[in-house]
Amino acid sequence: MIAFMLLASVLSSDACISGVPVGKRPGPYSFLVATGPQRGQLTCYVCEQADKPTVIVFARRLSKPLATLLQRLDQETTTRSSSGFKAWMTLLTDTADLEQLAKWSQMHGLKAVPVGAFEGLDGPPAYTLAEEAEVTVLLCVKRRVVANFAFRHGELTEANVAEIGQALPQLFPQAAR
Repeated sequence: MIAFMLLASVLSSDACISGVPVGKRPGPYSFLVATGPQRGQLTCYVCEQADKPTVIVFARRLSKPLATLLQRLDQETTTRSSSGFKAWMTLLTDTADLEQLAKWSQMHGLKAVPVGAFEGLDGPPAYTLAEEAEVTVLLCVKRRVVANFAFRHGELTEANVAEIGQALPQLFPQAAR
């Protein structure tokens, strides 16, 4: 019995694995954009970004920690606009409610990070998003994932947002110190 409890404890503390692995190419996918110039349109930002620095965030629900992450990315997008950097959030849902998403985005002061919805709880098939992952964050440059973060419900914290922020310089090797 004790061995089982220890095994359960170890398994529950395992890192969440979700999304395209580091070193692999993120595939194109389209989603309905709720904010910005493409509002209401199916858009493929992966296609538009090509080799440019990119952060893709997939979420299964809207939350305050998610808003904190997107606010951090919003600041970075403004700071690094000349590099072509873009970040966006794709909500995985059965039915897109673009009005609700736009209000949520506005409530959290997001200006440079578009949010939208992918109709399908599994997300884009090529991304192999784990069902247990509430938030998956992919940092990409030159058509490759350079960092991958995934969090179960309740695991995304301010410390994790800081960790993601510390990984962002990987997207800008020419700007390295």
